[in-house]
Amino acid sequence: MGTTSTIKTSAHAERERVVSEAVHSAQMEGLAVTAGTRSDADEFVHGAIDIDELIARVDTRHRGV
Repeated sequence: MGTTSTIKTSAHAERERVVSEAVHSAQMEGLAVTAGTRSDADEFVHGAIDIDELIARVDTRHRGV
């Protein structure tokens, strides 16, 4: 495995951790994470979108921003 692959794997693992913590936090607050938000989060984890796009999508879906 090359350096680039290792970096991508490390970034992927960190994104998975961040999403998992966010979902857990929402659930602890009694909130439900929608299928759409989970789908967007999956795109973020896989690097298809960045955190700014993820936040924008969630805001649009849930706040009408």
